[in-house]
Amino acid sequence: MMLSDTRETDTAGEFAVAVANSLRQVGQRELPSAYLYDELGTALFEAITVLPEYGLTRAEERLLRRHAGDMLGHLPPPVAVIELGSGSGRKTRWILEALAAREPVAYFPIDISAAALIKCRQELGHIGALSIVGLETSYLEGLEEAVTRRRPNQALLILFLGSTIGNFNPPAAENFLQDIRRNLRPGDALLLGVDVKKSIHDMLLAYDDPAGVTAAFNLNLLARINRELGGDFILRHFEHHIRYQETDGRIEMHLRSTRRQTVSIRAADFTCTFKEGETIWTEACYKFRVEEIPGMARRTGFLCEAQWVDTEWAFAENLLIAD
Repeated sequence: MMLSDTRETDTAGEFAVAVANSLRQVGQRELPSAYLYDELGTALFEAITVLPEYGLTRAEERLLRRHAGDMLGHLPPPVAVIELGSGSGRKTRWILEALAAREPVAYFPIDISAAALIKCRQELGHIGALSIVGLETSYLEGLEEAVTRRRPNQALLILFLGSTIGNFNPPAAENFLQDIRRNLRPGDALLLGVDVKKSIHDMLLAYDDPAGVTAAFNLNLLARINRELGGDFILRHFEHHIRYQETDGRIEMHLRSTRRQTVSIRAADFTCTFKEGETIWTEACYKFRVEEIPGMARRTGFLCEAQWVDTEWAFAENLLIAD
């Protein structure tokens, strides 16, 4: 088994431009959530997934462990697996082990974090009949590259797990699913994980744990700007802040300035002043109702073939087949 990291897309220049443009937003300053996942951010996120307050990952693992065989029963061999945002690949092993038991498997994990791809190789190295080609790039660029490597008679199973689709606003989410569909043939499959709406208390606690791990994950984005772009954010002058927007059904992660302060970012030739209480929006996490997924699938070129729902922590895996 060999992991091949083919390219680096997040150069310091691109990072600097993205940060400056996002912080210039009128009304609500932002930072792109993709940049939360440097090496330290990836490690902190992995720690978040085992916190008692964050039930999402365990719910998805339960579904994949219990139903991987059923999920693959809808897909005739041979199948290649492409995962968008693989992370460490911990949850994915249930799918890959079930698939490797019936046929040799080509697996293409896609992630912008080199550290995540290394952990993915370590996590999945024990699986026989598995070849891995890691792609260090964005979702769609990685998908387009991986698709070119499919064999003529091979079906594709795209994995988009962890409710990462919830990081897109609804129109953008559907546009993204349409972009995925354009790379597929009829009969190819997308396994889509979505976090289901639950009590507001439970949702807020999942993103604001008492141990402060999620706060450290969020604040690390400012630390990364300092490390890589010559920023002078003083981390103790910002605090982790969570909101639930009930109308839109989303959790928002923010970083709130605790005082009036001016911050400079040398690599971006950028300076801005924050008011006391002003926030930087770093991530949105939309939550879903199970019954809305089939309609979203139809609008984006898929049929919802099957759904599996965890009852301990409301979470759904949805098998969508390219129409």
